[in-house]
Amino acid sequence: MIDLKNLPQVEFAAKDVSQIETDVILTYEGISGRTLAPGDPVRLFLKAIAQIIAHQRVLIDYSAKQNLLAYAEGDYLDHLGALMETARSSAKPAETTMRYTLSAPQPQVVTIPSGNRVTPGGQLFFATTQAVDVPAGTIQIDVVVQCTTAGTVGNDWAPGQINKLVDPLPWVQKVENITTSSGGADAEDDDRYRERVQEAPEKFSTAGPEGAYIYWAKAAHQSIIDVSVTSPSPGVVEIRPLLEDGQIPGQEILDAVAAICNSKNIRPLTDQVSVLAPVAVNYDITLTYWISTENSAVAASIQAAVINALDDFKAWQQSRLGRDINPSELIARVMKAGARRVNVESPVFTQITASQVAQVGTVTVTYGGLEDD
Repeated sequence: MIDLKNLPQVEFAAKDVSQIETDVILTYEGISGRTLAPGDPVRLFLKAIAQIIAHQRVLIDYSAKQNLLAYAEGDYLDHLGALMETARSSAKPAETTMRYTLSAPQPQVVTIPSGNRVTPGGQLFFATTQAVDVPAGTIQIDVVVQCTTAGTVGNDWAPGQINKLVDPLPWVQKVENITTSSGGADAEDDDRYRERVQEAPEKFSTAGPEGAYIYWAKAAHQSIIDVSVTSPSPGVVEIRPLLEDGQIPGQEILDAVAAICNSKNIRPLTDQVSVLAPVAVNYDITLTYWISTENSAVAASIQAAVINALDDFKAWQQSRLGRDINPSELIARVMKAGARRVNVESPVFTQITASQVAQVGTVTVTYGGLEDD
C-alpha cells in the first residue's frame, strides 16, 4: 500500500502574493505602455486586486486537493469514502455488565425493563439495552448496559463504581457494574478514516486475503489502530486487533470484530476465523543520560524534552503489533532531545511476533548531570 505521506506535494494554483502582484503590474505596464511608480494610485489598486486573486487561488487549490485522498478532510473525505462504500464510523457508546440484586427471592419473575438507567454519580447514565427477567426464587441477574452518551466519556468505570439506580424498580436493592466499562469511542477522525478508505479495495475480494480481514476488523470499531491476521494452520485464521494507545481490546470489541469478520458475505466458506486479544510483552525502561556542559544554560529544557521523548517512544513502541522492542530507537529519541550520552540498561532488543504488542512496565530515568564533550 502506498504511503500517502511520501507522495509528492501538488499545487493546483500558484498562491504567492508577491509573484501575483508582479505579474499583474507587469501585465498592466505592458498593455498601457507606462511605468507605475511605487506610490502610483493605479499600482496600489492593482495590488489590492492581486490580493483578491491570491485569495481565489487559495480556494481553487484547496478545492482541487479535496478530490485527492492525501489532502481530503471532513465532509470532502466522506464523499471519497462513499466511492469505496466506506462510511466514517460514528461515535459509539461504552458498555459494561451490570448486576441487579433483589432484596429477597421472589415467588414470581421480576422484570428489569429495557432502558432502565443506572449511574456512577448523576452526571453520566447507562441504560439496559433489553428487558431481562430475574427468575423466580433467585435474587441476581447480570445484564449489559450501554452509556446514553456516545464517546470515550463512558469508558474506564471500574467494577462497583456504577452503583446508583436512577429509575426505581420494585424489589431491586442493589446495582453495580461487575466489569470495567469499555468500547466507547468518538467519531472516527480524518487520519484513521483516510487509512481505511485507502484499504477499502481489499474488501472487494472474497478469497480471504489478509488485507480484507484487516479492513473489516478495523471497520468494527474506530478505536482499532492495528490488526494482525495470521494462519497457524490451513483454513484457520486468527485475527488480533489492537486499540489506541496500545490497549488490549475487551471482549465486547473482540465480539464485534468476530461478528463482522464471520459474516457470510465476508468470510470464505472454508475459513475458521477466531478473534483473539494480542499478547502483551512487558518491558521496563532503565536509563541514565547526560547533558553537555556547553548546554548547561538550557539543561532544564533538555530534561523536559527527554521526558517527552520517552513518552513518544512508549507510544511508538506500543502503537503496532509485532513491533520489536528496540532500545536503539529509544537512544535516538533521547539524543535528539538534546542528551549528549545515553546509557540504557533496559530494555534489550527483543523480537515481537505479529500476535504480540510491547507494553511498558516501570520507567526509571536518571539524569547523570553535565559532562564535557
